[in-house]
Amino acid sequence: MINDYTKFFKSDLATLETPRLRLRRMALSDRDDMYEYASRDEVTRYLLWKTHKTSDHTKRYLSYVVGLYKSGGFFDFAIEYKENGKMIGTCGFASLDPANDRGEVGYVLSPDYWGRSIATEALAAMLKFGFCDLELNRIEARYMSGNIASRRVMEKCAMTYEGMQRQRLFVKGEYRDIGICSILASEYFAKNKRESAVSQRKARFLGFFG
Repeated sequence: MINDYTKFFKSDLATLETPRLRLRRMALSDRDDMYEYASRDEVTRYLLWKTHKTSDHTKRYLSYVVGLYKSGGFFDFAIEYKENGKMIGTCGFASLDPANDRGEVGYVLSPDYWGRSIATEALAAMLKFGFCDLELNRIEARYMSGNIASRRVMEKCAMTYEGMQRQRLFVKGEYRDIGICSILASEYFAKNKRESAVSQRKARFLGFFG
């Protein structure tokens, strides 16, 4: 089991690739792209954070994130669309619990790219990374009641709906019900035989973090 998760996320080379996407660390140069979607109310409707009112707000947030990367205390990625090199959202771990081999994933996507299974592609990459490289046993994801699209993404990635926690969070002036889905390593590898074999080979040799 790899307990030092920070080693990968602190690296400037931290990148995951999919056919259409590049999942990489956020940078100050993403300011305009992030503001473009973070300033839209339909994006933040079901999120804990509020709509960005100015691009300076976005700049301050990215500066904060860059600092967290350096300390190894941030586990989220920018979603870069390879076709145009644009940052169109984020996907990564909201938290990691090495004592229990558990992680919580989250994702945000620009409305301009909704309906293309991009969030599903990004989440699938994060699950593969979490189970094959971080060697997690359980990965979970949460969504606010009403956000059917987000739950659909989770279920497309074979995550199991576990239930709704009533009025679990007080968000933007009201109590919100929170749904949770999860997938276990045993379930993931049962559905992904090839990744299981690769993971076993890594364990026998050097390992991801070397």
